[in-house]
Amino acid sequence: MQNAENTSSATAAASAGTAPSVPAGEEQAPAPQLLTEPVGGTPPVVDDVDGLHDACTRLAAGTGPIAVDTERASGYRYWPKAYLVQIRREGAGTVLIDPIPLAEQLGPLAEVLNDTEWVLHAASQDLPCLTELGLHPPSLFDTELAGRLAGHERVALGTLVEKLLGYTLEKGHSAADWSTRPLPQDWLNYAALDVELLVPLRAALEAELTEQGKLDWARQEFEAVRTAPAPAPRAEPWRRTSGVHKVRTPRGLAAVRALWEARDEMARKRDRAPSRVLPDNAIVNAALSEPGTQEALQALPVFGGRVQRRYSAMWFKHLKAARELPKSQLPSTTTQNDGPPPVNRWGDKDPDAAARLGAARTSLGAIAERHALPVENLLLPDLLRRTCWRPPEDRSPQGVAAALAEGGARQWQVDLTAEVLSEALHKTA
Repeated sequence: MQNAENTSSATAAASAGTAPSVPAGEEQAPAPQLLTEPVGGTPPVVDDVDGLHDACTRLAAGTGPIAVDTERASGYRYWPKAYLVQIRREGAGTVLIDPIPLAEQLGPLAEVLNDTEWVLHAASQDLPCLTELGLHPPSLFDTELAGRLAGHERVALGTLVEKLLGYTLEKGHSAADWSTRPLPQDWLNYAALDVELLVPLRAALEAELTEQGKLDWARQEFEAVRTAPAPAPRAEPWRRTSGVHKVRTPRGLAAVRALWEARDEMARKRDRAPSRVLPDNAIVNAALSEPGTQEALQALPVFGGRVQRRYSAMWFKHLKAARELPKSQLPSTTTQNDGPPPVNRWGDKDPDAAARLGAARTSLGAIAERHALPVENLLLPDLLRRTCWRPPEDRSPQGVAAALAEGGARQWQVDLTAEVLSEALHKTA
């Protein structure tokens, strides 16, 4: 672990947006410096009203944007709520807040946070659980998205910090069960480091985007993330069961659906990750094996385990109900959606659409390469496919621009792509 002096100097250099200097006479930069905890150490977790008010007072007295992150218990809990909120601001230091005991008392924190730019990494992952707590950014800077737009091939937080700031963040607890109480100290160190250098990283990325002429593009993207509505409920979510493609009959799919829905209800009531209630491979195996008795079900992997044997009667009841469904209530063997078919079928179903898509992909690839952008950030693949499958009636650049905007494309994307897409939409096989 670094001493306080080394840690302070490291963070101060990072705050200035500079990497460690290269000693005279050396051609290679020194190895990245490892940070194992924030400057001044990791603060205690705030879990009561008095501590929250003190933290808010410090944050309000700080300056500049506020780095924000959360830790969830994905893979352990059903609900994607935040179990820890990490905040850092210049002049205020780092604050760690346990939102579980304070969930209905975060008004003072909202007053501080809801009036200042937030800096997050992969904001779309954190915003839903923060919104649930009544915390809404008035503006934001997403360092992961900024890294993509700036042309970085790898945009994990640790990778960008190491490349742009010259420091390595000690990692290792991203997949931990953050609903654990009390939280171990090394987990808290990890969590605090996630916001330690977000603001300096923001400065470095903003400088790159400005130099590349992409800062306005990034601001449009950040605003789209900030204002994105909650996703609509997925139709037939049971079809996302891993391995469901192996089940090819309507009756087998009915079994998958029945077990999936029963598992989901149990997981929701217990606030446990569905995979910890019953793994996907067990659901698919039961649907394929078609056990005729409860004993036959128990003979299958997983279902014969000590825990699952207690619930085997319930699982078998749902399998039996699926087996007895009338044909009119069986699910289709094809996924129902309002979008185009899989691209590999376009050549047979609509050769002209396949020609349009091929031409569009070639043109967009050239634009993306010219601007050092991932092509999927230039235009969402789903929007591209929909546009090529069913083009707008007006295929002029102006008509295509209107269609793209209606489909959710940002103005910078429309400006770069409308003309070449207009040309592509006139292609025929």
